[in-house]
This record gives sequence, C-alpha cells and structure tokens, in this order.
Amino acid sequence: MGHQVIIFDFSVIRGLWETRVKKNKERQRKEKERLEKSSLEKIKQEWNFILECRKKGIPQSKYLKNGFVDTNKKILDTYGKSPQLQKRRDLSNETKKERNKFIFQLSGEQWMEFPDTLKEQTYLKEWHVNHTLIQTIPAYIALFQDLRVLELSKNQINHLPVEIGCLKNLKVLNVSFNNLKSVPPELGDCENLEKLDLSGNMEITELPFEV
Repeated sequence: MGHQVIIFDFSVIRGLWETRVKKNKERQRKEKERLEKSSLEKIKQEWNFILECRKKGIPQSKYLKNGFVDTNKKILDTYGKSPQLQKRRDLSNETKKERNKFIFQLSGEQWMEFPDTLKEQTYLKEWHVNHTLIQTIPAYIALFQDLRVLELSKNQINHLPVEIGCLKNLKVLNVSFNNLKSVPPELGDCENLEKLDLSGNMEITELPFEV
C-alpha cells in the first residue's frame, strides 16, 4: 500500500489570508473613522452647550464635573431663559433664607416641651408651633421683644403665662384648639395686638376686661 501525498497550493492559501487581512484592516479603518466622527460630534455638542450656558450666565461649576462637560438639558431649564431671571430667583431665595432665620417652627407629637435652645434665639420674630403635646409656654417668652407672630394652634396648652404681656410688638396670637381655661389680664398689655384667635378652647367663657 503506497503513501498518499497531500499537495498544498500555497498561493491559494496566501490569497485567502491576504483577503482576510485586507477585510480586517478595512473594518478597523471604518471603525476608526466612525469613532473619530462620533468624537468630533460630541466635542461640537459640548461646545455649543458651553456657549449656551455662558449666554445664560450659568456658572462653570454647574456644568463642568471633574473635567467633563455635563450636557444635561435640565441645567439650562433650571436657570431659565435669561441671566436676569436667574438673578431675580437667586435674590428671592436669599430673601426667603434671610426671613427664615427669624422664624421658629415646631411640629409633631414627639414634642412635649419647647427645646432648651429656643431661649437663646431671642431675635426671633415668629413662632409657629402646631400639633404637639406641649402644655406650657415658658416664662422666658418675655425675652422675645421682637416677636410679631405667636401661632400655637392645635397643641395641649392649658394656660398662657402672665409674661405674655411683655410682648409689646406682638401682632398675631393664635392659640386655637388647645386646652385653655382662661386668659390672663396681662394680655391687654400687648398694645399692638391686631389678631387674637381663641377658638376651639371650649372652657373659655369670657375674656378679661383688660383684653
């Protein structure tokens, strides 16, 4: 039995190999062009976004994160259509923050008495305390000479301290829906009081002559 001799035509194999290499290089070239085109388009998009942000006066810190441009359209919407509009909004926010510095707010049944830190905030102009289990108003309320509004509705307050008469600038007193049984005559010393709400205190039958 003789040996079989297999003969390869290397020119054919070389041709197939060169064709595959050529096709692979072509795919790599097209992919490179696609990536370059995509990169250029992204750069163009980011630059146009930066120009729009500058036009609206948006600070760089809002759209530049760790060296990368954040092209989120919400940034443009947040700052409105013009720098002047944003400036007015910023001014309004600053005004609100400034006003809130003078307002004390407390709510929730977990509160059975006023926090100790309150006595140190005598610059406050308004108290808004609602839906708590607080029963008494501290005597140090007399120190709050700038107090204009005392809104204490829907708590468990059972009496008003005589020191409340020291609040010469008080304009609004709302102690509705508490457990008050009487009103101290010293309340009549609040000479600037314009609004008094005692509704919901079922045991109050009359007011002192001074009030």
